[in-house]
Amino acid sequence: MAYKKPDVDFTSSRVPMSGRKSDISMFMVMLGFTFFSASMWAGQNLAAGLNFGQFIGALILGGIILGAYTGALGFIGAKTGLTLDMLSHRSFGRKGSWLPSAMISFTQMGWFGVGLAMFAIPVAKELLHLDVTPDHMPYQGYILVAVAGLLMTASAYYGIKSLTIISWIAVPLVGVLGTVAMIMAIKRGDSTLIEQFNSINDGSLTVVAGAGLVIGSFVSGGTATPNFARFSRNGKIGCIVTVVAFFLGNSLMFFFGASSSIYVGGNDIFEVMLNLNLFYMAVLVLGLNIWTTNDNALYSSGLGLCNIFGLSKKTMVLIAGIIGTVSAVWLYWNFCGWLNVLNCTLPPIGAILIISYFMNKNEYLADDVKIETVNWASVIGVVLGAVVANLLPWGIASINGMVVAIICYMAGYAIKGKK
Repeated sequence: MAYKKPDVDFTSSRVPMSGRKSDISMFMVMLGFTFFSASMWAGQNLAAGLNFGQFIGALILGGIILGAYTGALGFIGAKTGLTLDMLSHRSFGRKGSWLPSAMISFTQMGWFGVGLAMFAIPVAKELLHLDVTPDHMPYQGYILVAVAGLLMTASAYYGIKSLTIISWIAVPLVGVLGTVAMIMAIKRGDSTLIEQFNSINDGSLTVVAGAGLVIGSFVSGGTATPNFARFSRNGKIGCIVTVVAFFLGNSLMFFFGASSSIYVGGNDIFEVMLNLNLFYMAVLVLGLNIWTTNDNALYSSGLGLCNIFGLSKKTMVLIAGIIGTVSAVWLYWNFCGWLNVLNCTLPPIGAILIISYFMNKNEYLADDVKIETVNWASVIGVVLGAVVANLLPWGIASINGMVVAIICYMAGYAIKGKK
């Protein structure tokens, strides 16, 4: 009988205690996950519409809401040891789980491709002095995309072990170098950070609207929290590590984006470092910043596709990586808007996972439970929640979608109880 190598990523089973990681390793993985360039862009928008006090208020309010959402998912993932896709079996049904798996896989694969272009296009412009436009990308730029895609796909291919190693390297470097660059930029300015904030904002945002940007910048990635938190030692640790890492990481990214906007006019710390004549440091920070998030995105995409097609996680990571790399430049120029729309479809999934777990804990902690084919209340909740999140003109989109999804799930639960 041929030897079968054990699945160290526990794709379709619980993570046993022997497979759990140290608290600091989990903190590094989760913190690296939040190092996301798109959050810097959101920071630029916050700086343009809020004064400094409102900016801090939006960060705190958005951080509390995002922390409650991702913290609950982190607790559930660590408590059960199950991936988002395996949790979905119990809340959506065996085939019903294909819907959340497809949605998380599609959005994370898309963000992986966008992330590659976020690295390649600025580097192509600054290092190779190439003229890059939405209609034209020189072949050297595509080579950069291909090399970055190959490296990031390779590290995601090897799973949680390589994700942990990359995070241990990237998190300290990005955090320290980025913070130093931000401080240097502020010191070179003609006014204090608070004065600069207050002088450029146009008052176009409220604190609640700003909090919505904070939540929306990472709520889609945050939905995949169980995929990583399941390696925490217990539910309490999974919750605490997720909340602290996400709040610190997101806040740092927003400050990077805001400071670059008000002192340099750019949208991320890469441009701040260029302005400070720190080109090679800028490339290093940009690359590592994107690498940590892209690896986690591709890892989640591979797990989701594995649930749908039944192939190995490594195979699906390769396929997702190839698709994301080939389509990276097109995704960057044409798909960011659509991805933001799709971001509103993921919070309803997380909301249903959370409410379903706390209403049916025994089913999530046992291995011999009966799994239905499709839980239509959950499926309808995600669809209606996504529609409401995208179309309702007031409130915070992600929360609107979650409320609708929970109502649908509860209605279906009540109907089943009467039968």
